[in-house]
Amino acid sequence: MKKIDKGVQFVTQNLKMFRCLVDNEPYDHIVGHTLVCPHGHRLDLNKKGSLYFLNKAVNTEYDDNMLASRRKVLTAGLFDGIVQAVYEELPQQPQRILDVGTGEGTPLKRLLDLRQQHDVAIGFDISKAGVNLATQLDSEAFFAVADLANLPFTDASFDSVVEFFSPSAYEEFKRVLAPGGTLVKIVPASGYLHELREILYPVDSPKHTYQNDKVVQRFMENYPTATQREITYTWEIPSDLYVDLLHMTPLHWGARPETQIIAENMALKQVTVNVVVMTYQN
Repeated sequence: MKKIDKGVQFVTQNLKMFRCLVDNEPYDHIVGHTLVCPHGHRLDLNKKGSLYFLNKAVNTEYDDNMLASRRKVLTAGLFDGIVQAVYEELPQQPQRILDVGTGEGTPLKRLLDLRQQHDVAIGFDISKAGVNLATQLDSEAFFAVADLANLPFTDASFDSVVEFFSPSAYEEFKRVLAPGGTLVKIVPASGYLHELREILYPVDSPKHTYQNDKVVQRFMENYPTATQREITYTWEIPSDLYVDLLHMTPLHWGARPETQIIAENMALKQVTVNVVVMTYQN
Protein backbone atom coordinates (compact mmCIF):
# COMPACT_ATOMS: atom_id res chain seq x y z
CA MET A 1 0.00 0.00 0.00
CA LYS A 2 1.30 3.47 -0.89
CA LYS A 3 2.11 5.75 2.04
CA ILE A 4 -0.54 8.28 1.04
CA ASP A 5 -3.20 5.56 0.92
CA LYS A 6 -2.07 4.22 4.29
CA GLY A 7 -2.36 7.77 5.64
CA VAL A 8 -5.85 8.17 4.23
CA GLN A 9 -6.85 4.88 5.82
CA PHE A 10 -5.56 5.99 9.23
CA VAL A 11 -7.24 9.39 9.08
CA THR A 12 -10.51 7.90 7.82
CA GLN A 13 -10.58 5.50 10.78
CA ASN A 14 -9.68 8.26 13.27
CA LEU A 15 -11.18 11.34 11.65
CA LYS A 16 -12.86 12.57 14.85
CA MET A 17 -9.43 13.07 16.45
CA PHE A 18 -8.40 15.82 14.00
CA ARG A 19 -9.66 19.40 14.07
CA CYS A 20 -9.53 22.20 11.53
CA LEU A 21 -7.32 24.99 12.85
CA VAL A 22 -9.26 27.67 10.96
CA ASP A 23 -12.46 27.30 12.96
CA ASN A 24 -11.46 24.62 15.53
CA GLU A 25 -14.16 22.27 14.24
CA PRO A 26 -13.50 18.53 13.83
CA TYR A 27 -13.06 17.41 10.23
CA ASP A 28 -16.16 15.51 9.21
CA HIS A 29 -15.34 13.81 5.90
CA ILE A 30 -12.59 12.97 3.42
CA VAL A 31 -12.66 13.46 -0.34
CA GLY A 32 -9.89 11.54 -2.04
CA HIS A 33 -6.73 12.56 -0.13
CA THR A 34 -8.30 15.68 1.37
CA LEU A 35 -9.80 16.30 4.82
CA VAL A 36 -12.82 18.61 4.79
CA CYS A 37 -14.39 20.37 7.79
CA PRO A 38 -18.08 21.35 8.11
CA HIS A 39 -17.27 24.87 6.84
CA GLY A 40 -15.47 23.59 3.76
CA HIS A 41 -11.87 24.16 4.86
CA ARG A 42 -9.63 21.56 3.25
CA LEU A 43 -6.30 19.94 4.14
CA ASP A 44 -4.42 17.54 1.86
CA LEU A 45 -2.37 14.52 2.88
CA ASN A 46 1.02 14.55 1.19
CA LYS A 47 2.68 11.71 -0.70
CA LYS A 48 4.41 10.56 2.47
CA GLY A 49 1.02 9.97 4.07
CA SER A 50 1.34 12.75 6.64
CA LEU A 51 -0.42 16.05 7.34
CA TYR A 52 1.12 19.52 7.47
CA PHE A 53 -0.79 21.81 9.83
CA LEU A 54 1.52 24.85 9.86
CA ASN A 55 0.57 28.01 8.00
CA LYS A 56 4.20 28.69 7.09
CA ALA A 57 7.53 26.91 7.12
CA VAL A 58 9.47 27.01 10.40
CA ASN A 59 13.25 27.00 10.66
CA THR A 60 14.58 24.61 13.30
CA GLU A 61 18.06 23.53 14.38
CA TYR A 62 17.16 19.95 13.51
CA ASP A 63 18.72 19.63 10.08
CA ASP A 64 18.93 16.51 7.92
CA ASN A 65 22.43 15.55 9.13
CA MET A 66 21.51 15.87 12.79
CA LEU A 67 18.33 13.85 12.29
CA ALA A 68 20.19 11.15 10.35
CA SER A 69 22.69 10.86 13.21
CA ARG A 70 19.85 10.70 15.70
CA ARG A 71 18.16 7.91 13.75
CA LYS A 72 21.38 5.83 13.76
CA VAL A 73 22.05 6.29 17.47
CA LEU A 74 18.48 5.70 18.64
CA THR A 75 18.16 2.65 16.39
CA ALA A 76 21.32 1.34 18.08
CA GLY A 77 19.56 1.63 21.44
CA LEU A 78 20.56 4.82 23.28
CA PHE A 79 16.97 5.49 24.39
CA ASP A 80 15.86 1.88 24.89
CA GLY A 81 15.97 2.18 28.69
CA ILE A 82 13.94 5.41 28.50
CA VAL A 83 11.36 3.83 26.21
CA GLN A 84 11.11 0.89 28.62
CA ALA A 85 10.41 3.32 31.46
CA VAL A 86 7.61 5.00 29.49
CA TYR A 87 6.22 1.57 28.60
CA GLU A 88 6.02 0.71 32.30
CA GLU A 89 4.04 3.87 33.05
CA LEU A 90 1.31 3.34 30.44
CA PRO A 91 -1.80 1.19 30.88
CA GLN A 92 -1.61 -2.20 29.19
CA GLN A 93 -4.93 -1.91 27.36
CA PRO A 94 -4.94 -0.32 23.86
CA GLN A 95 -4.38 3.42 23.96
CA ARG A 96 -4.78 6.46 21.76
CA ILE A 97 -1.21 7.79 22.11
CA LEU A 98 0.16 11.22 21.23
CA ASP A 99 3.94 11.57 20.98
CA VAL A 100 4.85 15.24 21.48
CA GLY A 101 7.89 16.43 19.52
CA THR A 102 8.34 13.04 17.89
CA GLY A 103 11.46 14.09 15.93
CA GLU A 104 12.46 11.31 13.56
CA GLY A 105 10.04 8.93 15.27
CA THR A 106 12.24 6.12 16.60
CA PRO A 107 11.20 6.36 20.28
CA LEU A 108 7.51 6.12 19.35
CA LYS A 109 8.18 3.15 17.08
CA ARG A 110 10.16 1.40 19.84
CA LEU A 111 7.36 2.07 22.33
CA LEU A 112 4.73 0.58 20.01
CA ASP A 113 6.98 -2.44 19.33
CA LEU A 114 7.18 -3.06 23.08
CA ARG A 115 3.47 -2.64 23.67
CA GLN A 116 2.21 -5.00 20.96
CA GLN A 117 -1.26 -3.53 21.41
CA HIS A 118 -3.82 -2.26 18.93
CA ASP A 119 -2.86 1.31 19.79
CA VAL A 120 -3.80 4.35 17.74
CA ALA A 121 -0.60 6.43 17.76
CA ILE A 122 0.16 9.87 16.38
CA GLY A 123 3.56 11.56 16.50
CA PHE A 124 3.95 15.22 15.63
CA ASP A 125 6.81 17.68 15.41
CA ILE A 126 7.39 21.21 14.19
CA SER A 127 10.31 19.89 12.12
CA LYS A 128 9.19 18.87 8.63
CA ALA A 129 12.54 17.12 8.08
CA GLY A 130 12.00 15.07 11.24
CA VAL A 131 8.47 14.04 10.27
CA ASN A 132 9.58 13.15 6.74
CA LEU A 133 12.17 10.81 8.26
CA ALA A 134 9.60 9.38 10.67
CA THR A 135 7.31 8.42 7.78
CA GLN A 136 10.08 6.09 6.52
CA LEU A 137 9.79 3.90 9.60
CA ASP A 138 8.02 0.56 9.45
CA SER A 139 5.39 1.61 11.95
CA GLU A 140 1.62 1.83 12.32
CA ALA A 141 1.98 5.32 13.79
CA PHE A 142 0.73 8.36 11.91
CA PHE A 143 2.95 11.44 11.72
CA ALA A 144 2.14 15.12 11.27
CA VAL A 145 3.87 18.50 11.23
CA ALA A 146 2.19 20.69 13.83
CA ASP A 147 2.71 23.40 16.42
CA LEU A 148 2.88 22.38 20.07
CA ALA A 149 1.00 25.51 21.12
CA ASN A 150 -1.95 24.89 18.76
CA LEU A 151 -2.57 21.19 18.45
CA PRO A 152 -4.71 20.03 15.51
CA PHE A 153 -6.52 17.48 17.66
CA THR A 154 -9.95 17.51 19.26
CA ASP A 155 -10.65 17.75 22.99
CA ALA A 156 -10.06 14.59 25.05
CA SER A 157 -8.87 12.71 21.96
CA PHE A 158 -5.91 10.86 23.58
CA ASP A 159 -5.66 8.32 26.39
CA SER A 160 -1.90 8.85 26.71
CA VAL A 161 0.40 11.77 25.96
CA VAL A 162 4.15 11.06 25.99
CA GLU A 163 7.11 13.43 25.71
CA PHE A 164 10.71 12.43 25.13
CA PHE A 165 12.72 15.61 25.94
CA SER A 166 10.18 17.86 24.25
CA PRO A 167 9.02 21.33 25.30
CA SER A 168 5.54 21.42 26.81
CA ALA A 169 2.28 23.30 26.31
CA TYR A 170 0.36 22.23 29.37
CA GLU A 171 -2.94 23.93 28.55
CA GLU A 172 -3.06 22.07 25.25
CA PHE A 173 -2.11 18.80 26.95
CA LYS A 174 -4.93 19.26 29.43
CA ARG A 175 -7.33 19.89 26.54
CA VAL A 176 -6.46 16.82 24.46
CA LEU A 177 -5.92 14.32 27.31
CA ALA A 178 -9.04 12.27 28.00
CA PRO A 179 -10.45 11.81 31.53
CA GLY A 180 -8.52 8.99 33.19
CA GLY A 181 -5.65 9.49 30.73
CA THR A 182 -1.91 9.32 31.37
CA LEU A 183 0.78 11.94 30.71
CA VAL A 184 4.44 10.86 30.79
CA LYS A 185 7.20 13.43 30.42
CA ILE A 186 10.91 12.58 30.19
CA VAL A 187 13.40 15.27 31.16
CA PRO A 188 17.20 15.00 31.39
CA ALA A 189 18.71 14.85 34.87
CA SER A 190 22.10 16.24 35.89
CA GLY A 191 24.00 13.17 34.74
CA TYR A 192 22.47 12.95 31.27
CA LEU A 193 25.32 12.59 28.73
CA HIS A 194 27.56 14.37 31.24
CA GLU A 195 30.63 12.89 29.55
CA LEU A 196 29.85 14.86 26.38
CA ARG A 197 29.00 18.00 28.32
CA GLU A 198 32.32 17.88 30.19
CA ILE A 199 34.29 17.42 26.98
CA LEU A 200 32.51 20.14 25.03
CA TYR A 201 32.37 22.88 27.68
CA PRO A 202 35.02 24.20 30.11
CA VAL A 203 34.47 24.00 33.85
CA ASP A 204 33.62 27.71 34.08
CA SER A 205 30.92 27.45 31.37
CA PRO A 206 27.25 27.38 32.51
CA LYS A 207 26.78 24.49 30.08
CA HIS A 208 29.39 22.32 31.84
CA THR A 209 26.65 21.13 34.20
CA TYR A 210 22.86 20.88 33.97
CA GLN A 211 20.02 21.16 36.46
CA ASN A 212 16.38 20.38 35.63
CA ASP A 213 14.82 22.06 38.67
CA LYS A 214 12.81 24.67 36.75
CA VAL A 215 11.39 22.16 34.27
CA VAL A 216 10.41 19.71 37.01
CA GLN A 217 8.92 22.48 39.14
CA ARG A 218 6.76 23.76 36.29
CA PHE A 219 5.46 20.26 35.58
CA MET A 220 4.63 19.70 39.24
CA GLU A 221 2.87 23.08 39.43
CA ASN A 222 0.58 21.94 36.62
CA TYR A 223 0.21 18.38 37.92
CA PRO A 224 0.68 18.40 41.72
CA THR A 225 -0.29 14.71 42.06
CA ALA A 226 2.28 13.52 39.50
CA THR A 227 4.92 10.96 40.43
CA GLN A 228 8.64 11.13 39.70
CA ARG A 229 11.32 8.50 39.34
CA GLU A 230 14.90 8.69 38.16
CA ILE A 231 16.37 6.30 35.58
CA THR A 232 20.13 5.89 35.14
CA TYR A 233 22.09 3.50 32.95
CA THR A 234 25.34 3.34 31.01
CA TRP A 235 25.24 2.92 27.25
CA GLU A 236 28.16 1.33 25.43
CA ILE A 237 28.83 3.47 22.35
CA PRO A 238 29.36 1.54 19.10
CA SER A 239 32.72 2.73 17.75
CA ASP A 240 31.22 3.75 14.41
CA LEU A 241 28.49 5.85 16.07
CA TYR A 242 30.49 8.05 18.44
CA VAL A 243 30.57 11.03 16.07
CA ASP A 244 26.86 10.54 15.34
CA LEU A 245 26.20 10.63 19.09
CA LEU A 246 28.00 13.97 19.29
CA HIS A 247 26.12 15.38 16.31
CA MET A 248 22.64 14.28 17.44
CA THR A 249 22.61 16.36 20.61
CA PRO A 250 22.14 20.13 21.04
CA LEU A 251 25.18 20.01 23.34
CA HIS A 252 27.34 19.86 20.21
CA TRP A 253 25.81 22.90 18.52
CA GLY A 254 26.87 25.47 21.11
CA ALA A 255 30.46 24.29 21.55
CA ARG A 256 33.42 26.06 20.00
CA PRO A 257 34.44 24.59 16.61
CA GLU A 258 37.92 23.71 17.87
CA THR A 259 36.38 21.95 20.89
CA GLN A 260 34.06 20.00 18.60
CA ILE A 261 37.07 18.72 16.65
CA ILE A 262 38.86 17.69 19.84
CA ALA A 263 35.72 15.92 21.07
CA GLU A 264 35.26 14.05 17.79
CA ASN A 265 38.76 12.61 18.14
CA MET A 266 38.34 11.39 21.71
CA ALA A 267 36.13 8.38 20.93
CA LEU A 268 34.42 7.74 24.24
CA LYS A 269 33.56 4.12 25.00
CA GLN A 270 30.40 4.75 27.03
CA VAL A 271 28.00 7.47 28.05
CA THR A 272 25.53 7.97 30.91
CA VAL A 273 21.78 8.17 30.38
CA ASN A 274 20.17 9.85 33.39
CA VAL A 275 16.57 11.09 33.20
CA VAL A 276 13.55 11.83 35.35
CA VAL A 277 10.27 10.15 34.43
CA MET A 278 7.28 12.24 35.49
CA THR A 279 3.84 10.65 35.27
CA TYR A 280 0.40 12.13 35.79
CA GLN A 281 -2.88 10.25 35.86
CA ASN A 282 -5.77 12.47 34.78
